[in-house]
Amino acid sequence: MTVTAEPAVGKEAPPGATGPAPRRRTGRVRRIALPYLLLLPALLLELLVHLVPMVIGIVMSFKELTQFYIRDWGSAPWAGFDNYSLSVDFDAPIGKALLHSFFVTCAFTVLSVGLCWLLGTTAAVYMQENFRGRGFLRAVFLVPYALPVYAAVITWAFMFQRDNGLVNHVLHDQLGLTDSPSFWLIGDNSFVALLVVSVWKGWPFAFLIVMAGLQNIPKELYEAASIDGAGMLQQLRRITLPSLRPVNQVLVLVLFLWTFNDFNTPYVLFGKAAPEAADLISIHIYQSSFVTWNFGTGSAMSVLLLLFLLVVTGVYLVLTSRGRRAADV
Repeated sequence: MTVTAEPAVGKEAPPGATGPAPRRRTGRVRRIALPYLLLLPALLLELLVHLVPMVIGIVMSFKELTQFYIRDWGSAPWAGFDNYSLSVDFDAPIGKALLHSFFVTCAFTVLSVGLCWLLGTTAAVYMQENFRGRGFLRAVFLVPYALPVYAAVITWAFMFQRDNGLVNHVLHDQLGLTDSPSFWLIGDNSFVALLVVSVWKGWPFAFLIVMAGLQNIPKELYEAASIDGAGMLQQLRRITLPSLRPVNQVLVLVLFLWTFNDFNTPYVLFGKAAPEAADLISIHIYQSSFVTWNFGTGSAMSVLLLLFLLVVTGVYLVLTSRGRRAADV
């Protein structure tokens, strides 16, 4: 009787034998390479849409690129750091105008981000309560965020018209709060008009993000706090805001970057020439580049803006990370 011995389980195969090891190695390589293959289209688009134009813009900032070299910008004379020196020379008209635009943009960004966060957080907290019509109100609150930017801003531009706009009709004709119809798209009131439009279309995003963050807070915490006698403000200060710290960290940063770089709103609202009171740095760089045809100076301003945003973002992330670690300890 012949007995066939079966291979022992768990023992390695002889050196010359073929086994499942190559197949396991191939499967491991595929698992490692698959995420990179899936990210490859996005990386290529990022390279073509952002990185390549960024590098070209940096090169342009070192050239004396004007309308005379548009057809062949590579032949423009090399200017070195002259464009940067001209941009930061705050005693000269160009540098003084850029500094004024920078301060206007900072004030606009602080007010817009602060109001968007305050309105969004307040609405999200109140929308956590169960009441009739809550779903309808949530949908209504998201309408400004869902509308196309151009359609929304053009509508506001018509509403801010002096003679037949809805804003002056309500404030002057109906309520009598002003002595005469106001100019909203020129003069000092243009800053208020720009701020109103920015907050109107930006606060629903804060509302959406905060509302999503509130879903992760256990209701048992509020019930325990209520049993201990904590009021609504105490619950907000002790439970809601600390729990929303990671959400607010990302939300404020995103709102800051969007608002500081906002070009569509002032361009659609005021056109190519924004009033001095609403001269945001994005529209100012556009005027320096495409209106005066001085692309070298405009590119230098763009690079300076990029460096400023990188520094502010880095400092913000470091400070908020330290604050979060201290709170966790």
